[in-house]
Amino acid sequence: MEPSGLPTQYLPAERASSEEIQTQSAFFSSHPYLGQFADALPNPVVALNRHRQIVFANEALLNLTGKEQPEELHGLRPGEALHCVHSNETSGGCGTTEFCKTCGAAHAIREAIGGAKNVQECRITTHNGESLDLRAWACPLMDGSEFVSFALEDISHEKRRRVLERIFFHDVLNTAGGVQGLSELLKEEADPREAGELIDLIRTSAHTLIEEINAQKALSAAETGDLTVELETVSSDDLLKEVIGLYENHTVAKDRRLQIHPDTETIELTTDPTLARRVLANMTKNALEAASPDQTVTLGARRREDRVELWVHNQGLMPRDSQLQVFQRSFSTKGKGRGLGTYSIKLLTERYLKGRASFTSTEAEGTTFFISLPMQPDLRVINSALLPNVESR
Repeated sequence: MEPSGLPTQYLPAERASSEEIQTQSAFFSSHPYLGQFADALPNPVVALNRHRQIVFANEALLNLTGKEQPEELHGLRPGEALHCVHSNETSGGCGTTEFCKTCGAAHAIREAIGGAKNVQECRITTHNGESLDLRAWACPLMDGSEFVSFALEDISHEKRRRVLERIFFHDVLNTAGGVQGLSELLKEEADPREAGELIDLIRTSAHTLIEEINAQKALSAAETGDLTVELETVSSDDLLKEVIGLYENHTVAKDRRLQIHPDTETIELTTDPTLARRVLANMTKNALEAASPDQTVTLGARRREDRVELWVHNQGLMPRDSQLQVFQRSFSTKGKGRGLGTYSIKLLTERYLKGRASFTSTEAEGTTFFISLPMQPDLRVINSALLPNVESR
């Protein structure tokens, strides 16, 4: 790929002139059967020039992007057409930010411009907060790679199925197996004191099992807009203690310490305690999984003017490429079939609790995930955002 004189953190930023775009687009429009064939395909298909700009687009891409005429897409790069949240962060646009280094679509296009076919998976977060899981195909169209064909397939349902299968066939099944094993021990136990301990463990395991199932149920409802927000006044201290109680005897906390920071403030806020607790539970579980044995995971709360900031900290450093993708749907540092944990933190916090989710990660300070919630949320804002699915206790 040719070096660019314009600033970029990944792919060249330079673009073809509007006259070049018109000439290149005319080349494809001069073959009417090409357009008819492409419009018959169910998936978005485009032709890109060497500057990664769209010079031909089929009807499926128009439908996906909300455009009426192909000319509205000509000259744009794929991330700009799809409204990627990073596409306008730099003057160079799509492909030129640090985040683009982790983009599968950008990798595939780069390989195709270099003369090789390539297929990658791609996660895109749009400006309106929608998350897209896509499979991207890129292939050189002519000798010298004058143009590249670029096609997309929505694999959101495939990703969702893999995650749910892992959760229900692994996490939930393991917990259910633990309940079964403990119940068998209880059946054989003659000492009343030890039987009492087993009953407590069974109760904790059953509670964990129900939480796992309810968490997935809530996430599914959140993505479809069917989640109900129920507001009540709750103490930040109560939320933290409930999450500590949920995980202090969990297998993920084995050989790790879980504590509330000594400087934590006790603050009353109006929120949905079930959703807030679920978000904190995800943050805590992720932190415990990232922590090494004998390390401590710390939870805390503090007042920030009219907001409450809740946080979970572990001592590890998150790799930079993970930091760039952490809130994207289906991304996970734990391998295939994971990846809804941090995504659900952002989704539930920002869309339903009207808060903000963020994180910091440095070698010196470790990794901290934050959620900032309003102490008194505006019900009109919540109602307008969630249609009629809002109740207040």
